[in-house]
Amino acid sequence: MTSDSRAFLVDTNVLVYAYDPVDPIKQVRALDVLDRLADSGAGCLTTQVLGEFFFTVTRKLKPPISIPEAERTVTNYTNSWPVFSLTPARVLEGVHAVRRHGFAYWDALIWATAKHHGIQTVLSEDFSDGSRVEGVRFLNPFAPTFDPAMLEG
Repeated sequence: MTSDSRAFLVDTNVLVYAYDPVDPIKQVRALDVLDRLADSGAGCLTTQVLGEFFFTVTRKLKPPISIPEAERTVTNYTNSWPVFSLTPARVLEGVHAVRRHGFAYWDALIWATAKHHGIQTVLSEDFSDGSRVEGVRFLNPFAPTFDPAMLEG
C-alpha cells in the first residue's frame, strides 16, 4: 500500500471529457485538470479507468477516436502516471462497498483502489461532491465551486 495525501485518483469521466467535443465547457475543464495533474505529478489512474476510457472513446463518442489514437493515449498515461491494478482484494472490497455504502459496482472499485493506496481524493462527477467515505473524499472537477489550482503542488 502507498499513501500520498496530495495524489488525486482520476475517474474515467474526466479522461473522456478531455476527448469529447460535445460539451466544450467540460472539455476545457477536463483538459485543465489533466494538465495541472500532469505538471504537478499528482494524478493517478487505475487499470479499470484506462480500460473504460479506451472503450468509451473508441465506441461511444460521436465521432469516436481512432483505435491507434486511443492506444497512444493509454500508452502515454501508463508511461507517465502511476496506474494501480485491480486485484482480487480490491474487487472484494468493492463488492462490500456496494452493500455498505450503496455505490454502483464500478464506482466501488474506484473507491476501494483509492482507499487501499491511501489516495485521499477521487476526481469524478459520479459521486456526491465533497462527500467522504472511510477517508476518501470525492470532488467533482466540473462543479462551479471546484478550484483547479488545488491540483498544483
